[in-house]
Amino acid sequence: MKITILGPAHPLRGGIASFNERLALQFQNEGNEVDVITFSLQYPSLFFPGKTQYSTAPKPENIEINAIVNSINPFNWYKTIRRINKSQPDMLIIRYWTPFLAPCLGTIAKGVQKKGKTKVICLVDNLVPHEKHFFDNSLTRYFMRGIDAYMTMSQSVLNDVLSMKPNAKTMLTPHPMFDNFGDPVSREEGLERLELDPQYRYFLYFGLIRGYKGLDNLIDAFAHPELRKHPFKLIIAGEFYDDPKPYMDQIEKHQLGEHIVLRTQFIPNDQVAHYFCAADLIVLPYKDATQSGVTQIAYHFSKPMLVTHVGGLPEIVPHGVAGYVVQSNVEAIAESMIDFCENNKINYFDEGIEKEKVRFQWSTMTGKFRELYDAT
Repeated sequence: MKITILGPAHPLRGGIASFNERLALQFQNEGNEVDVITFSLQYPSLFFPGKTQYSTAPKPENIEINAIVNSINPFNWYKTIRRINKSQPDMLIIRYWTPFLAPCLGTIAKGVQKKGKTKVICLVDNLVPHEKHFFDNSLTRYFMRGIDAYMTMSQSVLNDVLSMKPNAKTMLTPHPMFDNFGDPVSREEGLERLELDPQYRYFLYFGLIRGYKGLDNLIDAFAHPELRKHPFKLIIAGEFYDDPKPYMDQIEKHQLGEHIVLRTQFIPNDQVAHYFCAADLIVLPYKDATQSGVTQIAYHFSKPMLVTHVGGLPEIVPHGVAGYVVQSNVEAIAESMIDFCENNKINYFDEGIEKEKVRFQWSTMTGKFRELYDAT
């Protein structure tokens, strides 16, 4: 098949960009002709909460990536439509995660769909955003007019699609395992690279820091006096997309300064292995979620997880098999962290994690795309 993927990719950074590049590579390895169209301008700097949208890593050599889409220039959208229609891919996969991009992506989707040569399939991260605005539904409905079928990675997102478009063609497949952050390293090497004290064990919060991801609950849970009896520290690794002051005030209030390792900047791809291999338990204390790429990094590095019972997280991390699934509150998070320490469960979930990994192959996702294409 001839396949075009439209969404973030190099020179943009982040989990969605890494995912799109890995998906393109899988399709390519299976004998398809693949190209990725990404943004020359994704977010105006005024609307971007982080320090930079761009990666310092070199461009992948084995994937065709063209940064041509300007998200706020309608003339550019029609230029992109003409380019895709001239190429005539069998399938256009559009990544959707925010209503901000709905006018751009929706216009491109409709323009390609009208030509009738290409099936337009949306890979949906979130149809309903975590941080809501009154205009979200209108923008998302505009986007959906140009989509022929939808691939989701959690049941909750599939339900959102059907609630807005009951007759939509849909398919569900789990987020594949992120295996593009390098091979595992030893715990000792991870600790050495991060300059962490090997006398301690480590919980890891990883990823962008936003209100809905529940870091405030994790800090309160980590302040539980029972946890101070154990040689565990908490690593917070990721860039603030929120005001950092409330979190810093929490840490000071609980006198946790010596017990928390702050690495609050964007973590480059070549450092991800060090964080996960140094950690003993990956904690995702989310208040709201669909699915999470962090769980799929943890699976790649064979690390147990503590996730909250929101969105699709319980589908990904079965309780008692690959880690803990708890309610999204301070008490439940603290109780499981204490259990992990007191009952020495560092290696307890190893067998379950290895069994679960089988579900998360990239070939499973590409196969599902082909099924959805054939059914559309």
